[in-house]
Amino acid sequence: MFYRFLASEQQKAYIEMQERRIAEKDAAIADLKKLVDELQSLKANLLETLAEFRRQFFGVASEKTGEPKPPAGPGEDSAKTMVKAHSRVSRKPKAARAEQYAALPVREIRIPLTREERRCPYCNGEMENVSYVKVREELRITPAKVERIRYLQETAVCPECRKDGDGTFAKASAPMALMPHSPASASAVAYVMFQRVFLGLPYYRQESLVAQLGLTLPRETMANWCIYCAEHYLLPLYEKLHSLLLKRDVLHADETTCQVLHEKGRTAESTSYMWIFLTGSDGLAPIVLYDYQPSRKGTCARDFLEGFHGLLQCDGYQGYNKVEDVVLVCCPAHCRRKFFEAVPAQRRKNIKLLDILSEEAIPEPRLPKEGEVPTWIPAEVGLSYCNRLFYLERGFRDLPAQERALKRRELEVPIWEGFFQWGETVNAAGGSKLAKAVKYALNHRDTLNNYLLDGRCEISNNAAERRAKSYAIGRKAFLFHASEAGARASAVMYSIVETAKANGLNVFQYLYMVLLYMPDYQNESAGMEQLLPWSDFIKKHCSGLIDIESITAEAHEPLPV
Repeated sequence: MFYRFLASEQQKAYIEMQERRIAEKDAAIADLKKLVDELQSLKANLLETLAEFRRQFFGVASEKTGEPKPPAGPGEDSAKTMVKAHSRVSRKPKAARAEQYAALPVREIRIPLTREERRCPYCNGEMENVSYVKVREELRITPAKVERIRYLQETAVCPECRKDGDGTFAKASAPMALMPHSPASASAVAYVMFQRVFLGLPYYRQESLVAQLGLTLPRETMANWCIYCAEHYLLPLYEKLHSLLLKRDVLHADETTCQVLHEKGRTAESTSYMWIFLTGSDGLAPIVLYDYQPSRKGTCARDFLEGFHGLLQCDGYQGYNKVEDVVLVCCPAHCRRKFFEAVPAQRRKNIKLLDILSEEAIPEPRLPKEGEVPTWIPAEVGLSYCNRLFYLERGFRDLPAQERALKRRELEVPIWEGFFQWGETVNAAGGSKLAKAVKYALNHRDTLNNYLLDGRCEISNNAAERRAKSYAIGRKAFLFHASEAGARASAVMYSIVETAKANGLNVFQYLYMVLLYMPDYQNESAGMEQLLPWSDFIKKHCSGLIDIESITAEAHEPLPV
């Protein structure tokens, strides 16, 4: 009996040991399966990221919009493409040559007969002129030229007083120098600023350019000119524009990186930021301002926008939550872009994302029907919802603000409701682009819909991104700012240039006029009003071609103050 009992106890212990081992193996298998799933998800995310990097470096960077195409079914040859009949979208007709050259001055070159040609071949008499016939027309461009302007001040004396040995002298009033003890003039500094900001030419390239004109002008001198004039003459105008910007109801905001080599307490490799703020589509004169800051903290936007109480259109960056007493309007274009990036590269080739202001017509996108959902991948479904919104916005863009707001509530609110309901049902792999896109949309649900509150709001923040691109083009050429003063001067110069562009002015002429008049009127508020880009005086003198010959430092009309 004892041995039987001992054998049964051993069997139980053995069975329990085997059960424990099986349980441990099951747990290990479960852990391994979980690890495999995580590794597969990580591999998919890494391949997705690698494909996106390849697209950014080697692929097409433009965004296009079209219908997502379902994958090829079984037995279909994916290499063959069926081209359906379609109607070609008519582009804007090319302007006639007369329209293209309408603003250019005309100089007629008359070609007379020679003395021998004027003799009649039959009677040898002198022929008389009948008319001049147009043979052809060509364009002639005169490169920039540099002149040394030497001001000679007249001095006069009274001859009668001179007889008594005590002459009375008088001197002519000379125009004020732009910079003390410097050869800089309004036209020279405007030329440097124009090429630096508008054309994106760094100072070292300008140094080589003016050398071809016979002038030795070191890049350090050009930088000092721009910093001095930006601080003394453009900054008062910038501050006036800033005060007017804060009084608006709708603003856009964005930021982009920059680098400053010599900044107190920071290394040369530190990342700084150029913030961009501009007015929205409120029907008033546009204002575009840049603000240099050493960081991307939300307090930078809060401090710049102190006193503004309205709608602020921006991306999903959390720093904008620091701005007080404003309604944040998150950009649906950013949401759409994330779904676009979540579409695999091969399927993305057939998709376009066009801005609503594009000249090219956007084909009407359709939302997937219930039976079609399996043929569309989730990223394409989310993209279709967004595309539908942008298609509707293209039809609303010319409507008055109130009517556009009514149309949006009627037609776009149901699309948003369907979009968010669909988003809550998506079960995307953690860390994938689709998961990030869905999470971005759901996290910003309220602010994405805030553009529906006011018809003056745009559906995208692309207006601010375009101004960030203007700075990025120049940054790609000059790479960095040497000093903090240079970065702040660049912010002021870009603000004046982009505001002039937005108001349809000749940018060089506006810079020239501001630098010409500001030395005399910088302390007069009435004079400052006349130098704003929408004043009648500026429109009169800066809406046409460049003119620095009839408007000079020694001969220019005073401001109408």
